[in-house]
Order: sequence, then C-alpha cells, then structure tokens
Amino acid sequence: MNTSQFSTKERILGAAETLFARHGFAGASLRQVTSAAKVNLAAVNYHFGSKDNLIEEVFRRRLDELNGRRVAALKGAGEDASLDALLGAYIRPALELSLDTDGGSAFVRVLARAYAEHNERLRKFLSDNYGHVLRLFAAQFAKQLPHLSKEELYWRLDIVSGALTYAMADFGVIQRRAQDSEAQHRALAAEHLIHFAAAGLRAP
Repeated sequence: MNTSQFSTKERILGAAETLFARHGFAGASLRQVTSAAKVNLAAVNYHFGSKDNLIEEVFRRRLDELNGRRVAALKGAGEDASLDALLGAYIRPALELSLDTDGGSAFVRVLARAYAEHNERLRKFLSDNYGHVLRLFAAQFAKQLPHLSKEELYWRLDIVSGALTYAMADFGVIQRRAQDSEAQHRALAAEHLIHFAAAGLRAP
C-alpha cells in the first residue's frame, strides 16, 4: 500500500469514526463520510466495499491495538498474577485508549453505540474477532475464583465490561479535579474500578 492509499483509507476511517460517534451507525450516511473525508464514493468502495465493512474496520483499527496491549499486559503479569493485577491488565489499556488524542474519545462513543444499537452483524464480528481475548482473561480469572461457575463468571465479567465502558466515556458524576491531569484522573478511575470489580468478582 502506498502512502496516498494509506492516508486516504485513514481519512475515511477517521471521518467515519467521528460521524458514527455523533449520529450512530444508521444515522451517518456514506455521503456524509465521503464529504467529511474529502473523497468520492468510489474510494470508500475500493477500500471497504460496503458500509458494513467500513463499520467493522473502524472497530478493527482500535480493537486490534487495544487487545494486543491487553494480552501483552496479561502475559507481563505472569502466571501467578493476583486478581487485581489481572483486572489491571484488562482495564488500564482500555482507559488509556480513551485518552488517545487521535480520535480515542470518538471511538469510545462508537463503542457505546455498539452496546446500545442491536446490530447483530456487528455483534457477531466483535465476538468472532475479539471473543478469544475475553476467554483468555476468563480462564485466568477462573483460576482466582474457583467458587464461581462459568456462567456466573461471565455474568460478572459482562458487568465489569459495562462499568469499564462507562468509565471510558467519562459520563460519571465524579469530575476531574482541577489539579489533576486527564491521565491522573483516568489512573484514579482505574484504581477505583479495579477495587470495585475485584470485590464484585470475589463475592459469594
């Protein structure tokens, strides 16, 4: 892929991410995307083939990196990692993504849309491509939580993931203190979420 192709594809992805965050997947048209990216429809068709494929690539661009960081953090924690360390490997990379100045906050809103909109194709895409990462973490959590059945563990991890998405979106009532940087605020959020999630996972 040459430089111009790369930049065109990235412009389309960036414009799509912003518009999907603002208007939702159904609400943002390809015409709006091409206008914002300053390309023609043929360029979208060439790089992505369809709107559904474009939506999937918006997710792939961010989630490949996010889950790569998660897996690396999990391996770095070691075989005897504590529950808090496992949660940190899952939670901290996601909160760091929300700090990414190159569209990270827009992607968080896109991710929230994915939870809110019942798009079965997108749900299947996310499960098929990233479900293995959750299963990898679940296997490690299960070692720490032998009192939980597999079904109960997945229920609790689903709730932890929902709380994480909420924290990434920074919609909560806890506002950043004036003396704290955004990074410090996110680090504090991570510590509170890890502590809370650990208590919930350990509960009978």
